[in-house]
Amino acid sequence: MDNKDQAAGRAPGTTTIAPGVLVTIARLTALGVPGVVSMAPIPGGVNRFFRRGSGEGVRIEVDESAVAVDLYLVLAQDTNVREISRKVQADVTRAIEDMVGMQVQYINVHIEDIDYNHVAT
Repeated sequence: MDNKDQAAGRAPGTTTIAPGVLVTIARLTALGVPGVVSMAPIPGGVNRFFRRGSGEGVRIEVDESAVAVDLYLVLAQDTNVREISRKVQADVTRAIEDMVGMQVQYINVHIEDIDYNHVAT
């Protein structure tokens, strides 16, 4: 441990966050927002631009210590799309920043479908 780490009270070493962890945080947080029924498949099939950090309904791009997120959602009927989108953006931003300490560049919410078999709670 060098003197700088000792003075700051930090242990030596680094912490690495796998892209899959960020995908899981974003997906579970989005699904926890009332009115979000499920994640939608990412359009376009092959994930050309985001080779790492993609999962069902989530694309993550990590640039140094910042994260960019695209979420593809299915919402319940009778929901306010704007309100739910803003809530998802706020909740996912807070979850990523609080849990892993990374800055969020942006969160794009893509509403892919409305499920008329589910009523918003």
